[in-house]
Amino acid sequence: MNDIDTCALWTHRHLGLAAASLALLINAGVALAQAPKPAEAPPLASEVKLDTITVQRGDVQQLVDATGKLQFHRFADVNVQIAGQIKEVLVAIGDTVQKDKLVMEMSPAVRANQVESNRAQMARLQAELADQQAQTDFAELQFKRQTQLKAQNATREESYESSRMTLSSARARTDAINAQIQLLQATLKTDEDSRQHTQVLAPISGTVVALNARAGQTVSIGQAGGPLLRIADLSQMTVQARVAEVDVTRLRRGMTANFQTPGYPGRTWSGKLRQVIPVPADGTAEQGKQTFYNVLFEVDNPEQELMSGMTAQVQFIVAQAKDAVLLPVSLLGKRNADGMYEVHVVNANRQVVPRTLKIGVRTQQQAQVLSGLEAGEQVLVGPVPALALRAKPAAPMVKAAGTPVANTPTGTP
Repeated sequence: MNDIDTCALWTHRHLGLAAASLALLINAGVALAQAPKPAEAPPLASEVKLDTITVQRGDVQQLVDATGKLQFHRFADVNVQIAGQIKEVLVAIGDTVQKDKLVMEMSPAVRANQVESNRAQMARLQAELADQQAQTDFAELQFKRQTQLKAQNATREESYESSRMTLSSARARTDAINAQIQLLQATLKTDEDSRQHTQVLAPISGTVVALNARAGQTVSIGQAGGPLLRIADLSQMTVQARVAEVDVTRLRRGMTANFQTPGYPGRTWSGKLRQVIPVPADGTAEQGKQTFYNVLFEVDNPEQELMSGMTAQVQFIVAQAKDAVLLPVSLLGKRNADGMYEVHVVNANRQVVPRTLKIGVRTQQQAQVLSGLEAGEQVLVGPVPALALRAKPAAPMVKAAGTPVANTPTGTP
């Protein structure tokens, strides 16, 4: 075989091997194209985006809201104790007065000459009483003598009866004079009291807040209408709040009450609940109307900034907790049979775990967590995602035994 034949034979063999290799590569590509792709692994729990809220500490208060009015806590009305004419008024509205200070003078209706006339009549009655007493004493002696004579049958019956009637008449006249004297004594005492009560004094220390008296005005004891003078102690005020019947049962004596008034924006005053009036407030509890109750408490007013009639927006503190673990009420859900609540916490490993909570003070927005949570922990918001329950990735798939593997052509015949 010559060189040409040898070269042709070599070329033919290698072309055959190349064709076979190409066929194998094509078959392998078709097989790979037809084989199913492996499924993508689901994301891990650490890869799931979770909506959480951080538990924090703070103060929480359970409140009852109400609207009220300020009024005087301690005041006294001044009226006259005698009938007569007002001689002079010595104070004006807004003046500060001390107890027992002279605020008004009166001219009594009883004149001095009438008092002297009554005293003269008293002297006359006392003289009559002395004369009558002497006559009564004589009548008693006569009757005693006639009684002795009658026992001895030494006097007539007519003389005895006459002495007895004379004594009775004398005693009756004595009693009548004594009655007139007692009546006149009462009149004289009234006259003397009238003269002594011409000066009207302040019953308490305070501020004049009402004045219905003027000089020259004629007044009488117990006359209708308002008081002639009203003095109030403004160092302390009373707040009268109207509380709905659904809330009034939550109030207790001594609890703290805070309020604000439009006249002093941003300022808050405090007091202690003194009394819940156990009857409905005026104008409530009627058919078709809501029932309210008046609740009273006092507030100090040393600068006399608060005035009667001011509006008060009141908040009674029913319960409170300071520096407490707080959680939004919207995350609590329903309460179980034991009175506990369940939430889901995302721990440091991004695992979602359930927690059972005990709740204390609760408002419409926040709740105090007594046990089950600590400040700084992350609480899941909303439902628990299904993928977030996976704590570990799925195990990798193991290649089955006997699976054919494509041979790589070596290019060697």
